[in-house]
Amino acid sequence: MDRQDKTYCQYIEILKKELIPAMGCTEPIAVAYCAAMARSVLGRLPVRTELTVSGNIIKNVKSVIVPNTGGARGLEAAAGIGIVAGKEGLGLEVLSQVTESEQKEFARWMETAVFSVEQAQDGKLLSITVRLWDEDGHTAAAQITDTHDHIVLLEKDGSIIQKETAGQNNDQQASVPDCLTVEGICQFAEIADIEDVREILDRQIQYNTAIADEGLRGDYGANIGKVLLHNNPNNVKTRAKARAAAGSDARMNGCELPVVINSGSGNQGMTASLPVIEYAAELHADQDTLYRALLVSNLLAIHIKSGIGCLSAYCGAVSAGASAGAGIAWLRGGRFTEIAHTVVNALAITSGIVCDGAKASCAAKIAIAVDAGLMGYEMYQMGQQFYGGDGIISRGVENTIRNIGRLGHDGMRETDREILNIMTCVD
Repeated sequence: MDRQDKTYCQYIEILKKELIPAMGCTEPIAVAYCAAMARSVLGRLPVRTELTVSGNIIKNVKSVIVPNTGGARGLEAAAGIGIVAGKEGLGLEVLSQVTESEQKEFARWMETAVFSVEQAQDGKLLSITVRLWDEDGHTAAAQITDTHDHIVLLEKDGSIIQKETAGQNNDQQASVPDCLTVEGICQFAEIADIEDVREILDRQIQYNTAIADEGLRGDYGANIGKVLLHNNPNNVKTRAKARAAAGSDARMNGCELPVVINSGSGNQGMTASLPVIEYAAELHADQDTLYRALLVSNLLAIHIKSGIGCLSAYCGAVSAGASAGAGIAWLRGGRFTEIAHTVVNALAITSGIVCDGAKASCAAKIAIAVDAGLMGYEMYQMGQQFYGGDGIISRGVENTIRNIGRLGHDGMRETDREILNIMTCVD
């Protein structure tokens, strides 16, 4: 790979597309964005709101606090704040400019707002439709599918204003080019012109560091970051896990700071970056080395997750934690061989963690996933490894990654349905 070839340019475009800012958990934020778009089409506050969303949206919005709502949770809160105060032009930062007076207006409006919620039957894992009615009977609708900010339909009074073709793959594996390989990612990290990625990575470092700091300062959720640091604050391994967990503590529990996401997830964006940043500081790595380690961790997280899809019963922290371990291996001088073993070992350790929605316990799962990534590298350093045939591990890192994709995307479909049934008390 060199800086002039097609694959190099594809890697840059993947980073630009995937490492974007979002404020709040991406599923409720996607609902708020869709609702804000529908309200902009209607042109006024509605008297009735109908939400039709996929099961994974229900699962991931149910328990997380929506920013700028005064601690409210759930679909109605996410749609309501988007309708009343969302700035649709800001995309996944739709709630980043909500004022205090708008928060009060939201609270008043919600007292009389009428909502209905139905589960979408379009077979898609990520599907959100918001339909609004005003007091004169005018209607407006907006629809998002496939990715969190992909508006595929805008409609007013039954007339289509904008329509795009939704993805044809109803199972919605991520639309990442198949150019990503572990070896290719390592080659790219070696030769990348940092000026091509500096702005993207500086923003990730700034945003994700800030929310980790806030998570450790404040009182958010179960305060997993603080729990981890309580007994062992001077150990870099503990701090790496704690900072990633603390970012999730804050984000899942209403913090109004943005993060840079990865694979559509803020938790994955923080998991792939914060441990690497913490280890770089401990090792006194120069900025260039940190940038290249972050290229490894971010691109690996995208690569592993692309076979699973953006939403699944498979916890996304698993892939991001393995990738963080690989980024730390890079900081310590590891290259393709070390990184491949780190990834395989880590995925073997944490392959059974399920996603039961966005909530406070995500922070603890992140800590476990980062620990697995670190253990995966430590195993390699001591000449230990898991072998092909050990469970779902196959010989070769790409084969193992494909197995993980198959497990998360195909094998856990029924698990995903049962998790949603349990969460919504459906027998």
